[in-house]
Amino acid sequence: MSKRKRKSYQRKNTQPNQKRSLSSFALTHLDWDSLASEGYIPLSQTPEIVSAVNKIASLVGTMTIHLMQNTSNGDQRIINPLSRLIDIHPNRYVTRNTFIASIVRTLLLDGDGNAVIYPRTQQGYIEGLYLLPPGQVSFIKDQDFGYYMNYMGHQYTNEDLCHIVLNPDPYYPWKGTGYRSSLRKVADTLNQAQATKQGFMESKWKPSIIVKVDAMTDEFSSPEGREKLLEKYITSSKDGKPWLIPADGFDVITVKPLSLTDLAINESVELDKKTVSALLDIPSFILGIGSFNKDEWNNFINTRIRAICTAIQQAFTNTLLINPDWYFRFNYRSLYAYDIQTLSTVGCDLYTRGIVTGNEVRDSIGYSPKDGLDELVILENYIPQGMIGDQKKLLQNGGGENGTGQNE
Repeated sequence: MSKRKRKSYQRKNTQPNQKRSLSSFALTHLDWDSLASEGYIPLSQTPEIVSAVNKIASLVGTMTIHLMQNTSNGDQRIINPLSRLIDIHPNRYVTRNTFIASIVRTLLLDGDGNAVIYPRTQQGYIEGLYLLPPGQVSFIKDQDFGYYMNYMGHQYTNEDLCHIVLNPDPYYPWKGTGYRSSLRKVADTLNQAQATKQGFMESKWKPSIIVKVDAMTDEFSSPEGREKLLEKYITSSKDGKPWLIPADGFDVITVKPLSLTDLAINESVELDKKTVSALLDIPSFILGIGSFNKDEWNNFINTRIRAICTAIQQAFTNTLLINPDWYFRFNYRSLYAYDIQTLSTVGCDLYTRGIVTGNEVRDSIGYSPKDGLDELVILENYIPQGMIGDQKKLLQNGGGENGTGQNE
């Protein structure tokens, strides 16, 4: 397991009383400009955006994280306490799934493209990894090309805290920008559409009606009288019962109400959902638009999910490991849309060509290993790879007496 030391960061050439001309970038989970407007709803409460973010977070959280080592014969997986810490229990309170999903959610929403991990050490070894609240971390530009982070009054470098960046800022590439500013307007539109739909569905009068009343009626001359008439002749009836009103004083006209189609609510919501899927780079069918497409799903895993995994695994490798031949890698291939027939066909082809063992094929389709399937075999005879030269058809002269293929 790698050893690390934790210490506050202080610039060597800066005196305590010397003034600095630095810029501070604070991570906050609230959009203060939007809070000034009435009826503010954060992105984390917009159903369409939350659905998309939770889908991405859950997918990344389900993948195993491998600790790999570069060797002369290719990269090999390492199993040790450090790999178990990262892949199973990053700290005593959460599992890998919860921990990674929280990181992804912070990157996409509250952290504005930034997630900061605190590696707590005990006797020089990493005891646990803890995600710092985004509202309590600020980034301060250095006088050089670097930066340092301020948390709870202490200053740290990116060697002390694991800083994960998504969607880098064009002026400060060490700082993420996230997607909240891009999603803010479309979220407002989605929330307004939801409010309009809710108000429309909760309307008391379905269908809308107009009741013509004789203006000379005494009760009609005052608001209290009109409410009394309405309560007496209309609202007092139970649902489904006919209304009984005087024929000479009332006339009821039915008005066809506007539907959600007439208000173009459905089209507006669908357009906004497509905008959300485009900004977050996810398939539209995740948000309920269209049907599932296998190729689109696999492209989503290979692009969007893989990019987020790369950002996390490289930050972990850069901060947590001291061995230059080690690195972390997400098993993102496990998320591809494979059916059992495709997996079995590919596995059998690799098995008959001596590339993988039978137990590796069984593991790929979810079966337990079997004894005798740990050797590489080749060709149609399914013989061990080391005995390929002992086949009858490969012996000298191609055969012996009586065509037995055996040499005397």
